[in-house]
Amino acid sequence: MAFSKIDRRFKIKRRIRSKVEGTAERPRMTVYRSNKQISVQLVDDKTGKTLVSASSIMKDVAAEKVTKTEQAAKVGKLIAEKAQAAGISGVVFDRNGYLYHGRVKQLADAAREAGLKF
Repeated sequence: MAFSKIDRRFKIKRRIRSKVEGTAERPRMTVYRSNKQISVQLVDDKTGKTLVSASSIMKDVAAEKVTKTEQAAKVGKLIAEKAQAAGISGVVFDRNGYLYHGRVKQLADAAREAGLKF
């Protein structure tokens, strides 16, 4: 029996999470992508705390009317700026079961350009 799209994503997500773990020095950068929005968090898995987060719902990102891929790039740049302000320079990327394509790739590329290392 074929997996649904959601089942497939959760299966991939479990496989990724078994290998990827974030620490305080190098947190896990996890991406959530819905049909309209995108959000990203830097998580310390040792303590279970979110260190920094950014989303396309935030006022400075949502104020401009742009395409969803451009919106993802703005969120990537914003998370990199917030991470550097918090003293974080390197992260472990967790695509959360989504394909590394489109908005997820745009977010990652923008975060790299803004100075995050992963």
